Amino acid sequence: MGASTGTGDLSRRDFLGAAAVLGTASALVLMLPLRVRAAPGGATELNAWLRIAPDETITILVDRSEMGQGVYTALPMLIAEELEVRLAAIQIVAAPVGDAYFNPGNDGQITGTSNSVQDAWVKLRTAGAQARTMLISAAATSWGVDPDECVAKDGVISNRAGDRLTYGAVAARAARLPVPQRVALKPSKDFVLVGRDLPRTDTPAKVDGSAEFGIDVRLPGMLYGAFAQSPVLGGWPDSVDALAAAKLPGVRLVLPLDSGVLVVADHYWQALAARKALNVDWNSGPNAALDNATITALLRHAAADDPGLAARTDGDADAALRGAVRTHSARYELPLLAHATMEPMNCTADVHADGCDLYVGTQVQQLAQAAAAPAAGLPPDRVRVHTTFLGGGFGRRLEVDFIPAAVAGSKALGRPVQVIWTREDDMTHDTYRPPALEDISAGFDAAGRLSAWKLHIVSPSITARMLPPVVGVDPSVVEAALNFPYDVPNVSIRYTRQEIGIDVGYMRSVSHAINCFVIESFIDELAAFAGKNPYDFRIGMLGKHPRHRRVLEAAARLAGWGKPAPGRHLGLALMQGYSSLIAEVAEISIEGGSPKIHRIVCAVDCGQMVNPRIVESQIESGIVFGLTAALWGKVTIARGVVQQTNFDAYRVLRVNEMPDIQVRLLPSDAAPGGIGELSVALVAPAVCNAVFAATGRRLRSLPIDATRL
Repeated sequence: MGASTGTGDLSRRDFLGAAAVLGTASALVLMLPLRVRAAPGGATELNAWLRIAPDETITILVDRSEMGQGVYTALPMLIAEELEVRLAAIQIVAAPVGDAYFNPGNDGQITGTSNSVQDAWVKLRTAGAQARTMLISAAATSWGVDPDECVAKDGVISNRAGDRLTYGAVAARAARLPVPQRVALKPSKDFVLVGRDLPRTDTPAKVDGSAEFGIDVRLPGMLYGAFAQSPVLGGWPDSVDALAAAKLPGVRLVLPLDSGVLVVADHYWQALAARKALNVDWNSGPNAALDNATITALLRHAAADDPGLAARTDGDADAALRGAVRTHSARYELPLLAHATMEPMNCTADVHADGCDLYVGTQVQQLAQAAAAPAAGLPPDRVRVHTTFLGGGFGRRLEVDFIPAAVAGSKALGRPVQVIWTREDDMTHDTYRPPALEDISAGFDAAGRLSAWKLHIVSPSITARMLPPVVGVDPSVVEAALNFPYDVPNVSIRYTRQEIGIDVGYMRSVSHAINCFVIESFIDELAAFAGKNPYDFRIGMLGKHPRHRRVLEAAARLAGWGKPAPGRHLGLALMQGYSSLIAEVAEISIEGGSPKIHRIVCAVDCGQMVNPRIVESQIESGIVFGLTAALWGKVTIARGVVQQTNFDAYRVLRVNEMPDIQVRLLPSDAAPGGIGELSVALVAPAVCNAVFAATGRRLRSLPIDATRL
């Protein structure tokens, strides 16, 4: 068999073609005509996000995947605010694939880039206000009064005469009315729900065990599959001897596929046992000799040979460096990282005469549909995607590599098949966060001011594979670097694309974590080089950015900057990303040659907030994620094989290692910014800057654990 990257090479044209089967996507989806449409339980579908049943059941469809970030609470709050109903009065279901749920900021029905609330802020409030206006109009018509004489509250419409009608009583009539094109949205001062710390809607089900993650799906007659893959990344099976495996109890199918071999059995452990009994001749392909040294050499050669493409140019950084009184340069190198989601990859497929039903935790419903369709031998519009809870996404479930095998198995057997990757499968066949090499230089003028900043980023491209074609600079590689906030007249940021032979993928905070580690570590280097306090050095270059300065000042005050406890040392970092601003201060000590993280303080300006407690939780979880990566995160490859197979070798933060986290959310009237990935990026530079304060040693590569202090 030949090598195949499967759906990983789905082109932008293929993606949009699949979406076109469903209908033309539109950024003005909330303006689509509202109409009476059949919905479960005899409910009336007022628009793409709202159903109201005669028994007063109100159902809100959430078009973003819930992977712990709180969209099943925050997005319904936006609709409920304008609809004038209590959050406790609604039911929530995952939206199907549909062009109404197209996210313009992500170029598809995609949960990513921390933009769920940004995308929904006006759209869902408008949908709620339109529905409320139509419900009131329907009630007013039945009473023969002006709609202005009616009010809605808690799902009931009343008029001045004291007449009352529930939403359920008028929903069907309301759905036949024209959609109001202009509706007034509440000013923030009138919000009843938005801005409050309301309990999460998904918590009860996750506590009592009724929440359904992908791995929990059970269908009548369901079988279980295990998928054998080449130990070498990118390899494929040349031949398969399945005689021993096929004789084992419960085995129903051994199916060679382009990228591996699927074994299906009555029970999962039977499938695993049969997979172990396979005799597969694996073709290692082009990566048989790949290792970390090879990857590092590729990046270093590219840095030396290619000046890169311009991503940002202010003034003339090269001339300013030549004319600088003093210059300072450094090289930073970042490793491959695994997503390491708690729930490993899995998918349940049911291919039958009416089409294909896909039960999966995915961040990309349209791509999941497009991946399943050829495996099922069906057009995309006959594949229905049922999105479950995600036991961790972090960008890993933007991929669809774990979907086709389940579909192929179900098609072959005519029964539902659930394919589950083991932890070892997941760790050794991830689409890893790309490595990076970054060369950086700066110059000071005669007055001691920072006059030049030059950054050269060398890294593979994720976007070129996921959403081709990428012409010029890959935006996912230069994130955060383009938002360089400091007042420096001459700035040059350049990018060289260097592939490394394996697929890399989006990971929580993507290149923000890479670039912020470099930028904020080097800013600290420059402060020391100039003999200045790192806080004062930054503040002195933020005169044009008052929001940045406010955030940095708040974090420093909260941390007690300049007054650490005896034996403790502080490091700080600042960032703009996802239309939000954040500053972090790490407080550490050195114990046994390693840093002990005692406290991380964080100040955030993310604009207007829907649910501040969820924002705080996201900040805290991002810090844990970022701290894990900073301290231990590294994927090593030997002869094309990933060496980390489980959490014993790929360390994550443990309970006894958890620092005290303090978060200050700054009030703001700005539009909402993203929050789910924001805090990840600053942990490493804040901690490493604290390490320098403690030891005088500058860390220019990660993880920290690789260096004894």
